[in-house]
Amino acid sequence: MTLPLVPLEPLERGYLTVLRVRAAIGALILLVAAALGDVLLLPELGLAHGWIIAPAAAVAVWTTIIALPRRWRRWGYAFTGRELHVARGWLFRAHTIVPVVRVQHIDVAQGPIERGCGVATLVLHTAGTDAATVALPGITRAGAEEIRDAIRAQLTERPW
Repeated sequence: MTLPLVPLEPLERGYLTVLRVRAAIGALILLVAAALGDVLLLPELGLAHGWIIAPAAAVAVWTTIIALPRRWRRWGYAFTGRELHVARGWLFRAHTIVPVVRVQHIDVAQGPIERGCGVATLVLHTAGTDAATVALPGITRAGAEEIRDAIRAQLTERPW
């Protein structure tokens, strides 16, 4: 028996900006550490400047400019009314399905970077220990609240 495929919605474009800002902060820390190592360590070893900062800059460019759009495109979600589907990954693909009846409580989270980019994270907490928390980042706050309210309505219709 094969299950029907659920068409997935892409994440909001604002989440790509959130990922880039976070990666740029990490890249800046990496570049400062690499520059310090380049200035302080390489002259003592008798090597020319650039042996540390150049690879660090390549990693920073890769993570902030090239890899992030690819990672962002690999995310998708769908809310069917009975289940929330969250898919992500390229090499290691994960497709998580959360039945609404398993949800114990719901959070809608939004940090300052997310708020500035107009996105939020919907977090579902389910019963159990393995993968008991499923996060769906990068959707609009209104979309997250709409899904939250739909799940909450179903939970109050059919209490334990």
